[in-house]
Amino acid sequence: MATCLRLRSCRAPRLRPRPRAGLRPGCPAQPCRSAGGPAGLSAALLRTESFVGGRWLPAAAAFPVHDPASGAQLGLVADCGVPETRAAVRAAYEAFCSWRGVSAKERSSLLRKWYDLMMQNKDDLAKIITAESGKPLKEAQGEVAYSALFLEWFSEEARRVYGDVIYTPAKEKRALVLKQPLGVAAVITPWNFPSAMITRKVGAALAAGCTVVVKPAEHTPFSALALAELADQAAIPPGVYNVIPCSRAKAKEVGEALCTDPLVSKISFTGSTATGKILLHHAAGSVKRVSMELGGHAPFIVFDSANVDQAVAGAMASKFRNSGQTCVCSNRFLVQRGIHDSFVKKFAEAIKTNLHVGNGFEERTTQGPLIDEKAVEKVEKHVNDAVSKGATVVTGGKRHQLGKNFFEPTLLSNVTRDMLCSHEETFGPLAPVIKFDTEEEAVAIANAADVGLAGYFYSQDPAQIWRVAERLEVGMVGVNEGLISSVECPFGGVKQSGLGREGSKYGIDEYLELKYVCFGGL
Repeated sequence: MATCLRLRSCRAPRLRPRPRAGLRPGCPAQPCRSAGGPAGLSAALLRTESFVGGRWLPAAAAFPVHDPASGAQLGLVADCGVPETRAAVRAAYEAFCSWRGVSAKERSSLLRKWYDLMMQNKDDLAKIITAESGKPLKEAQGEVAYSALFLEWFSEEARRVYGDVIYTPAKEKRALVLKQPLGVAAVITPWNFPSAMITRKVGAALAAGCTVVVKPAEHTPFSALALAELADQAAIPPGVYNVIPCSRAKAKEVGEALCTDPLVSKISFTGSTATGKILLHHAAGSVKRVSMELGGHAPFIVFDSANVDQAVAGAMASKFRNSGQTCVCSNRFLVQRGIHDSFVKKFAEAIKTNLHVGNGFEERTTQGPLIDEKAVEKVEKHVNDAVSKGATVVTGGKRHQLGKNFFEPTLLSNVTRDMLCSHEETFGPLAPVIKFDTEEEAVAIANAADVGLAGYFYSQDPAQIWRVAERLEVGMVGVNEGLISSVECPFGGVKQSGLGREGSKYGIDEYLELKYVCFGGL
């Protein structure tokens, strides 16, 4: 747990006066906003500089951010390096010494104001998400609502951080358990949910009394910066919420700086398992508290007793949201022999009828681009490998004519366990179907992975539902349901899918430290 003795500026438990929002020192008339931004995007929210200590600050260099659908440049964003990272951490640490002393009620009120501003600006925030990530606008609108709900939820949880009184065997003693904020939290987020992955972490951190430094993904920094603008408008004190965007070239050094800085008490990361392991290694040197939501390889099991139409609807929702680019997307479809052919036929029909590839801003679009060409190449590699080993392309199977970042929604049958798509997360619009005979076989296939984030299955057999739900080696299970995320429920995995839980009443505990106090002489 961080203390406030390392910096002389951390003495008073008062909030510092707020500087004028968006103004550079020496430039009182020049707000640090984008010069105009792409058509249709809010110039007021489209920030391009880092946000540190309540100020918008430039960096020595800038990096471009592109629309994955068209390839058009959306803007140049401050490319922060190690010096900017250290400065942001120090600003967050200084702010922590005051923020930790702010009452839970006041923290709750400020988070609620931030939530209200998100909802007031929901359409503009959604357009920014679609522009930088490519996801369809309706999905982006859904993400903004989901993202804002984490601020609302944790604004309420801020007032529910309780301790304990323990009666000891000694009559003259009492034992107390206090919950106190950890300190500065470094938050490293991915591009596939550029708003929700921030608020799910930051809402909990701020509610607990921590301050944060956010490093957003290089593909999607604008959402993090737009949240900073709204946080500033909500009167979140300077230094409590900081954002340091950086390019891919600097991501490694910035990540290491955050994980090794002695003023950082907590690391929260969402991303690949490989990157998570690197960050864990860096954080181990100073034994920091760490929570990680890493890769998944979700099985989707359809038993003979399942309602086929419900299973197909669940498969569509689970697989093709954000073009298959979510960590809880179904990655392997295990279908029992007796229902296999019917499921594959109806699944193919649903794909052909309901999915429409296009630019995320087009109303008809349900499938936007993948984030970049590297992502397309991975899907292509998995399809080609499966076909070369005997899989059948039921529909799709190739790049889409719209552009280099688009791929057709693809369904494969006759898939076997030796194919890449059976043991690697695809992170794209590919649905491989594996046929199985028995419940034991399905569970064995589902659990034959070193990750375990989410799993889904469809069955009408109550006894089977209990058995399979308990035996699946995952952190979250959807039973006859393809969409499982909710702010009220704990999100996280087992095995190499991560550490800790986010959201729910448990999420705030990731940012709190237990302190035992023995009160004697009574």
